Amino acid sequence: MALFEYRSVTTAGRLMTGTIEAADIEQAKASLDDLHLQVTELEKTKEPAVSKSIGHDEFILFNEQLASLTKAGIPLEQGLRELAKDAESSKMRSLINDVASDLEKGLPIDQAVEKRQKDFPPLYGLILKSGVETGRLSEMLTNLNRHLQVELRTKRVIIESLTYPAVVIMLAALIVTFLLIMIIPTFSEVLYDMSGGGLRLPFLSQFILDMSRHVWDFWIGFGVLITVVVVAWNLLSLTPTGRRSKERFFRSLPFVGRVFKNGQLARFSECMSVMVNAGCTLDAAVELSGQSSSSESLKHDCAILAGQLQQGSNFLEAGMNCKTIPRLFLYSVQLGAQRNELKENLNSLARMYATKTFSLQSQMQAILMPLLVILVGGIVGTIVLAMFLPMVGIIKVLM
Repeated sequence: MALFEYRSVTTAGRLMTGTIEAADIEQAKASLDDLHLQVTELEKTKEPAVSKSIGHDEFILFNEQLASLTKAGIPLEQGLRELAKDAESSKMRSLINDVASDLEKGLPIDQAVEKRQKDFPPLYGLILKSGVETGRLSEMLTNLNRHLQVELRTKRVIIESLTYPAVVIMLAALIVTFLLIMIIPTFSEVLYDMSGGGLRLPFLSQFILDMSRHVWDFWIGFGVLITVVVVAWNLLSLTPTGRRSKERFFRSLPFVGRVFKNGQLARFSECMSVMVNAGCTLDAAVELSGQSSSSESLKHDCAILAGQLQQGSNFLEAGMNCKTIPRLFLYSVQLGAQRNELKENLNSLARMYATKTFSLQSQMQAILMPLLVILVGGIVGTIVLAMFLPMVGIIKVLM
């Protein structure tokens, strides 16, 4: 069934507009005739545009504004209405107004957000609820924003670290392919002509010439291999075991693994800090932080750690079987809990791991750049050398 807009005149001569649902335009006309309406205009309504999801930066801005409003003492419902007026996207404006409407009807903030959990970060409703109950909503939102910014920066670091070498390798592949297709075949003809067809080419030269004859076969095979790898990679994402295998692969990579690991620990530390500030117990903070992380291995370890804490173990002993949480983290949290400095220690850990992540990313780029340049230069140099080696043989024959 489709929806049609119409303009019509009644039997009394009055203008009437509206919409009617029908299978097609003919059925719509028939239905309006049955209502004794003289149709002047009738057209199918346009399909509503699919709303885009809220961007990460847009949510961070919203969260900062909400923290400022709550710090100023403005009621949550009124603050949300004011924020909706300043929202740039219609999606964000509608979302904020819907939450405000639920609050005005008496629905708790955590339930109002939970109804729209796809549009908000994990545990956002719990943080808002704890902030309202403890009277520290502004502080909670500020801590959450710091966590989101660390997460965003860490993701950007990892993406940049992987993108740079990928771009350089692609450029090298294009250069080598161009040489093998356009230059080498012509050069081989010159060599055979100069030698009268009787020169036996060196092994390296013959290898490069053979490669130039099978370039497209190589790229077809390479494309099939990449397709198989991508499909297998996506299939791994369907199960927790597969996702843990992907994480182990990333962790095993030189430099990239260290960036990946420290980035995860920075986000985990920030999230634990937010949960502790929200009034959660240590075991609940660990479990919820693990659930909100993007790491399947971390979720698994956090579930074990939370279970041990609930049984009365201290944090250091409970974390001995964790593979993804380092002993330094365990010792620092244990010490912070004993000295009533847990929040400060978690914030320090988050800053330390974030700093290590950014430092490792800089080191990786500094090392990868000359290595990749040397690699590309070595490949091109090998091809040039392979083409000039026969020249030496020709010169010796002529002499």
